[in-house]
Amino acid sequence: MSIKLTLGADIGGTNTRIGVVSPDGEVICTETFSTSAYSEAELYADVMAQAAEAAMLQAAEMLGDAEIEWAGLGIGAPNGNFHSGAIEEPPNLNFKGITPLVALMEARLDLPRIALTNDANAAALGEHIYGAAQNFSDFIMITLGTGLGSGIFVNNQLVYGSNGFAGELGHMTVVPNGRYCGFNRRGSLENYCSATGIRRTFFEMLAQHGGTSALDHKTIAEITAKDIADAAIAGDAISVATMDFTGRMLGEALASIALVTSPAAFFLFGGPVQAGDILLEPTRLAFEQHLIPTYKGTIQIVESALPPGEAALLGAAALLG
Repeated sequence: MSIKLTLGADIGGTNTRIGVVSPDGEVICTETFSTSAYSEAELYADVMAQAAEAAMLQAAEMLGDAEIEWAGLGIGAPNGNFHSGAIEEPPNLNFKGITPLVALMEARLDLPRIALTNDANAAALGEHIYGAAQNFSDFIMITLGTGLGSGIFVNNQLVYGSNGFAGELGHMTVVPNGRYCGFNRRGSLENYCSATGIRRTFFEMLAQHGGTSALDHKTIAEITAKDIADAAIAGDAISVATMDFTGRMLGEALASIALVTSPAAFFLFGGPVQAGDILLEPTRLAFEQHLIPTYKGTIQIVESALPPGEAALLGAAALLG
C-alpha cells in the first residue's frame, strides 16, 4: 500500500508545531518545540529540520508496511512571504530581519518541495481544501487571535499581490487617531477586534463606566479575551458591552472590505470566534446594516470548520495541495 503524506508547520511566537497530514486532512502525528528559545535563524532551522525528521519517522512507524511518498513541507509563519520564501521583519519572533527559511530548510531536508506563506493565508488555504470553503471560489478568511490576520481568495486563487503581503486587513485604519499598534500606527482593526483588542476594550469600558464586573477577582494580567467572552455569555454587563462593541466594529469593517472583492462569504477563525453568538450576532447585524443595497443579504459570515488545534497545520500542508 502506498500513501502520499505532507508535512505542515505552524510557526508561532512561543512554539512551533510540525504535523504529518494525510490526503483527507487527518493530522497523523505532531512534533512541537520552542520558537522563542532561538534568536538565530540558523539554529532555529536546525531544530526545525530535526522536528520534521522526527515527525516523518513517527508517521512511518505508525503506518507500518505502508510505502510513504512525501509531498514536501508547507510552512505558515508570521510575515511569511510566499514569493520570496522568507520570513520578513516578523513582529513576534526573536530572529529579526529577513530569514530565508525555505532556503534554510531545503539545505537540511531532502523533500520534493518546501513552501512558505503567511499564517492567515495558510488558514485560508486550509479552509478552502479541508474546511467549509471547499465550494467557494471567492471568500475571505479572517483569523482572530493575538492579532487579526486575513487571507483573500478571488476567482479560486489566493491573492498575494506584488510583494507577497496582500490582504493585511488587520492593519486597516478603522478609528482615526485611535489606539496605537506595534508599528506606531493608530486605529487599526487589529487593535479593536483581536483578542488583544477585546482586552483593551474591556479595561477602557470598565474605567469609563465604573462599577463592578464578574472578573473583579482576577488581576489585569490574568484576564483573557476568553474570560471576557465567558463573562459576557453569563450576563456580565461590562463584558456584554465589550463583545457587542467588538462585533459592531468587526461587522462595519467587513462591510467595507466586501466592496473590494465582493466575496460570497467571510470565514471567521480563532479563539474569540469560539464565543459564538455573543460576538457573531452583533457582527452580522452591523455587517448587514453597513452594506450597500446591492450587497445586502448576499454575503455569508460563517464560522470556520477547521479543528481549532489543527487548522494551522492543515493550512500549511495545503500549500502543497
